[in-house]
Amino acid sequence: MSMTAFLPDLMWQPVVELALREDLGSGGDITSQVLGLNEQKLTAVFRARRPGVIAGLAGARLAFTLLQQDAGFEAHVADGVFVQPGDVIATVTAHASTVLAGERTALNLMSHLSGVATATRDIVDRVSGTGVRVCCTRKTTPGLRAVEKYAVKAGGGSGHRQRLDDAILIKDNHLAICGGVSAALKAARSRAGHLLKVELEVDTLEQLEEALSVGGADVFLLDNMSPEQLRRAVALVNGRAMTEASGGITPQTARGIAETGVDAISMGWLTHTVTALDIGLDSDVVA
Repeated sequence: MSMTAFLPDLMWQPVVELALREDLGSGGDITSQVLGLNEQKLTAVFRARRPGVIAGLAGARLAFTLLQQDAGFEAHVADGVFVQPGDVIATVTAHASTVLAGERTALNLMSHLSGVATATRDIVDRVSGTGVRVCCTRKTTPGLRAVEKYAVKAGGGSGHRQRLDDAILIKDNHLAICGGVSAALKAARSRAGHLLKVELEVDTLEQLEEALSVGGADVFLLDNMSPEQLRRAVALVNGRAMTEASGGITPQTARGIAETGVDAISMGWLTHTVTALDIGLDSDVVA
């Protein structure tokens, strides 16, 4: 079953346009030009070569329709669907020159984003039943944040801050500059609007106890804590704020961390070190 995820073409188009310009350069696809392919019609299919969750179909479609407005693109599955090797994902019908010029951009985007979605689904499945949210971070590929975070959602995960202006997140460097937990929390809450959430990163239970005594934090980011420390932290917070575990979480440790009672786990590697899903584009018909 596909997960609910949507990103308008307005957000995909700058990413796809940049990738196409990067690949086509100033002269276009000279191989297709010298072979005289141009307006010869070509139908080709995207097929999965490995099992995984699909994401990025809109980007793949735009890789062709930005080159040829009437290019045909039919998706046979939706983003968020788990596919098996050999499954047909989509079909493109256009001039041969269009298909060959856009294929690498389409494959690069969909393979990478499907890898993000697949990795996310794996963690979501591992923590199933705990009620924990699986979140990504701002550790994204420059220029691809919107589409990578979209892929996390396609895999069943949740977003975190999209940008620095989404929420207040007080981290260790902020604490060092401001003079500690109490000073930072008081300053943040005195200046924050009533709709702006404040999250505080703590790496010790002592910091957490101080923060709870001061008040003002909506979320606690429990950084690099052991499962036992996380259990104690959850008990200390006692529902007064959300708790988020982060730092060094792997597929092997995710379940144990989720079972400590935290509300969310966040993992940067969902977007910055995943393996692309192997997807191929094969020509089926030339007319």
